[in-house]
Amino acid sequence: MDYEQIIYEVRDEVALITLNRPDRLNAWTGRMSVELSDAIRTANDDTTIGAMVFTGAGRGFCAGADVESQFKAQIDGEKNLGGSSSRSSGSGEAPANERGRQAGGWVPLCRESKPMVAAINGHAIGVGLTMILPMDQLIAADTAKLSCRFVKMGITPELASSHFLVSRCGWGAASDLALSGRIIEAPEALRLGLIDAVVPADQLLDVALAKARDYASNPDPQLRMIKDLLTRNACETDLEEAQAREMDALATAFKTPEFAEAVDAFLHKRPAKFR
Repeated sequence: MDYEQIIYEVRDEVALITLNRPDRLNAWTGRMSVELSDAIRTANDDTTIGAMVFTGAGRGFCAGADVESQFKAQIDGEKNLGGSSSRSSGSGEAPANERGRQAGGWVPLCRESKPMVAAINGHAIGVGLTMILPMDQLIAADTAKLSCRFVKMGITPELASSHFLVSRCGWGAASDLALSGRIIEAPEALRLGLIDAVVPADQLLDVALAKARDYASNPDPQLRMIKDLLTRNACETDLEEAQAREMDALATAFKTPEFAEAVDAFLHKRPAKFR
């Protein structure tokens, strides 16, 4: 599809996906959601791509949902998230009755895809934060600010963020972030475990791309099987079930050409080539 609100680039073995509404601090819209999902599927289908990096154009990463086009439309009862049917026809905006389906599909899409690294270059507020919580590494510029701000807008968290906040930060910190809706700076977000690294703003993209290339050097089937194991076993209390999933994945991995390539490369003391 033609992208209007994101930019899709290829940097070596990495797909760089940039939210591109800088005049609105990359505020989220239904159109952006559709384009992001399409870009992820494009990267997944491209055998030359091993990982993805997500960032924002301009000063912000994503300042949350576009209040005028998203929340006002909800109050007004409009059918399209971006406005009335006549105003949004052909725009690519998601109809309101599809929003739940798309939102519900975002988390499994992230968890079933190739490795994802978020390069948080500025404000990540509301959905701007929750959309990246299911990703694999969250790296923020030292100038970034983050907030699970839903309560301030009279709404509640989504995209399974009530799960991911607790998983990342623990009960107390997750409760504080969600119940207060306060904005925190990157160093505090790192201390709480909300993000994985903080780097100088002028180094952010290079660091994120390097991390993605590190993941991309590994075989795709195994990367995605490992992501599936982490997703399914993260809250598994039955250790026998967790181990059974691992053994099933291991049996599958043994049969792949990537396993044979890794063994041959080791035996012949050469770098493995997976793509």
